[in-house]
Amino acid sequence: MQINTKQDHTAVIVVDIQQDFTQAMQGSLAVEGADQEYLDRAETETRRLKALGYPIYATQDWHPADHISFFSNHDNANPYDLIEIEGRQQVLWPPHCVQESPGARILIDESLFTAIVKKGMDPAFDSYSGFFDDGKKDTGLADILKKAGIKKLIVYGLATDYCVKATAMDAKMLGFDVTLIKDLCRGVAPETTAAALEEMKTAGVDIC
Repeated sequence: MQINTKQDHTAVIVVDIQQDFTQAMQGSLAVEGADQEYLDRAETETRRLKALGYPIYATQDWHPADHISFFSNHDNANPYDLIEIEGRQQVLWPPHCVQESPGARILIDESLFTAIVKKGMDPAFDSYSGFFDDGKKDTGLADILKKAGIKKLIVYGLATDYCVKATAMDAKMLGFDVTLIKDLCRGVAPETTAAALEEMKTAGVDIC
């Protein structure tokens, strides 16, 4: 799908296109297919949408070094272990997107963004969604969008089955119309990506 005209009250959210999530930059949590070709396409499309007049927003994982999601902060744990913490399930990831580290850097030209919303800053909670962390703490993104009169969102980025899905699903829950550009997303695993796309579609996300 290519969007060729400006749609009123519509904004773009670019989810977590950061160094640590890309194969192109040998990131610590590189997503399959997030290579240089993908980055070039995402950059080109973001510039094109900006030129059409869309406000562009970005989300950015911004973890403290002692974040609960890092396997290295748990005894006898391995990357991708699934544990339970206070009644919620937590995937243990390799350390990634640590605050002020090169791995946290957004790889799209930051001058394109109206605002960058950081997430995952509370060491006790993961934050896949750009709107809320797992403790339901608000990132402020919804208020930014609503104050700008935004009612519809175009979403793409990394990774389809985690942060993109959570952001799109929360956007729908908050009352936004949501379009996901599938070709500008990459997922962690084929099975969970397929399930995420189906879940989003069922929730009313328009997948293009």
